[in-house]
Amino acid sequence: MASQATRPRSLPLRPQDEVECRRCEVHCDKVVYPAACVARACPFLYAFEEVGRTYVGCMQKVYRVEIDLELLEEAEARAPGFGAVRANRNPLPMCRAEVEKTYAGRSDDLGCVNPEYFELPVGAPSFRVFAQVRPSI
Repeated sequence: MASQATRPRSLPLRPQDEVECRRCEVHCDKVVYPAACVARACPFLYAFEEVGRTYVGCMQKVYRVEIDLELLEEAEARAPGFGAVRANRNPLPMCRAEVEKTYAGRSDDLGCVNPEYFELPVGAPSFRVFAQVRPSI
């Protein structure tokens, strides 16, 4: 009987839609940057006031936390900035998102067993407009 460590782990049908990958010993998580939501005026960003403080969060629940806006802005004014929070669901195309490897030193010679996991939503169109035709009047 194969132990849990030696048993091959099955890959999901759409691994790019997962927010975490534990199929090897590296342990990867998708993260998003809430400060980018504020800077980009994301339409899914909400704010509320409580006890004299303003908090922001994501209506789509890409991340679960509600963050004190003043503290976020203060952190962004200094290096390295506020940083990332773990994604609760797959990031949207307008999200500034990355994949963080928790234990990168544990990777083996074969590389990632789930490379499609690293596919993040594309926020820009896959084409480029280089000319526009103006109708003559």
